[in-house]
Amino acid sequence: MWTDPNCPVARAADVVGDRWSLLIIRDAMDGARSFTDFQQRTGIARNILADRLRKLAAHGLITQVEAPSGKRRVYALTAAGKDLFPVIVTLRQWGERHAFEPGESHSVLVDESGALVPEVVPVAADGRPLSSDTTSVRK
Repeated sequence: MWTDPNCPVARAADVVGDRWSLLIIRDAMDGARSFTDFQQRTGIARNILADRLRKLAAHGLITQVEAPSGKRRVYALTAAGKDLFPVIVTLRQWGERHAFEPGESHSVLVDESGALVPEVVPVAADGRPLSSDTTSVRK
């Protein structure tokens, strides 16, 4: 059941709005594949991890696939899960700006060449930056 059936933000929050789900998606984007990978990277309790993995799979964000070794199954992001990449990047960039003291050390996201990923900014069709002051929700 959706908390607000007409709002895309509310529906998305219903699926990935808790800390653990977002961290599982983050880690899957960073190469985590097995239950153990996710558990070790996040420190999440095993029962909560199992629940979140089931929920993410039920909503089509991850799936289980055969491991390259063929001996077990591992988790992989689906196209819908990969579509969360801009969300994770934007949340990361917000965290860099607002969740650390000036000069405090933190991880950084870089592209294939090692360059920092530029700030994600929504833009209008004509290229103008958009903000909550320049947009509105049409119901």
